[in-house]
Amino acid sequence: MGLTDTFKRDTAAPEPRELSTSNGGFLTRLNDRDGYIRKFSRRYGGAKAAELERFVKFLFVGALGAVIDLGLTNLLMILFHVQDGDVHLVVVAGSIGFICAVCSNFFWNRYWTYPDSRSRRIRHQLALFFLISFFGLVIRAVVVGLFSNPFAEFVTNTAHSMNLVIEDRVLFKIGANMAVIMALVIVALWNFFANRYVTYNDVDKSAAPQTTP
Repeated sequence: MGLTDTFKRDTAAPEPRELSTSNGGFLTRLNDRDGYIRKFSRRYGGAKAAELERFVKFLFVGALGAVIDLGLTNLLMILFHVQDGDVHLVVVAGSIGFICAVCSNFFWNRYWTYPDSRSRRIRHQLALFFLISFFGLVIRAVVVGLFSNPFAEFVTNTAHSMNLVIEDRVLFKIGANMAVIMALVIVALWNFFANRYVTYNDVDKSAAPQTTP
């Protein structure tokens, strides 16, 4: 099966439909990548090949989400004119970036990572996904709030010890990004396992996602 027609399925269906890749282009290339991931998973995953395939896809989706997250967070920190010690603005910017990344992650996880999860309607899955992501947002805000200043202090001390001339606001942003990256790793693990066993718990653990011909 391919991916093209899955974008038309706004409500759940008991059985995944036969998909087409006749339109070519991006979706066809994505299907090709799908085949590589499946071969890798079958080679190294053994009895857990299907779960490994989903996890690898989840990592790709998460990487895209991280780019959106970090990119938007840093753009907003520039627009907000974040200065040394403005942790609350870092949290706000990071939260907005996080929410946008969650929207992207839901789209790709539903139509690519878990296309065979259709026993729940999209609204139900979206509600569960956002609830889990909300807890992830709380975890993220706590981590960023707790570690932005300590990381910034570490970066500042390191820069001074190396006699580097860098503005304090730049050093603070570097420290804030370190805190954001740390939060991304923690929240990514939370999101994967929570969504796998709550949002997408209807997926057969032994059956590979039906996204390739």
